[in-house]
Amino acid sequence: MKVLGIYGSPRKCGNSDILLDEALKGAESAGADVSTVYCSDVTVSGCLECGGCDETGECVVDDDMQSIYPKLVEADVIFLSTPIFFYGPTAQAKAVIDRSQALWCRRMLEKKPEDHKKYASGRGYLIAVGATKGANLFEGIQLVAKYFYDALDMSYEGGLFVRSVEKKGDINNFPEYLKQAFDLGVTAVSSGRRADRD
Repeated sequence: MKVLGIYGSPRKCGNSDILLDEALKGAESAGADVSTVYCSDVTVSGCLECGGCDETGECVVDDDMQSIYPKLVEADVIFLSTPIFFYGPTAQAKAVIDRSQALWCRRMLEKKPEDHKKYASGRGYLIAVGATKGANLFEGIQLVAKYFYDALDMSYEGGLFVRSVEKKGDINNFPEYLKQAFDLGVTAVSSGRRADRD
């Protein structure tokens, strides 16, 4: 099973990174083949809405996103991690998400209309960390994640959401969240294996 971890934070080794590290360790412990994308290390422009992918399902913009597309397509499970910026993902993560429009176009081109609501490519999970306590803190990012995974022909399976953690590395003071992240990685892989058998 192939698992992809997308690190959305511009701050290396921050709280969302640490949680994703743990989730990927859990996935590896369950036997998954893990790969990663660090959004802050790649050059990905925003979607130009040029229509270049409408008829082919392939993006015409030549940048680092071209090396990310195969990872998105090949993964059975994808973890997206991000801190909350203005109730959404970081700009770096959002660029990758927006450029997945090409894969949505490909999905619409390849699947029959009656199969558009059926997900055939795997499952997606979200890890999000916010500094505030707002009741609606994760509503925006979950909608973004749901439709990101929809574009990838994946179901959105929820994830791990942590409030009131801001300073770099503070998540290490909450071992219960680290364990939850590790367990999420294990569960994502084992759930996928059960689904394959059904």
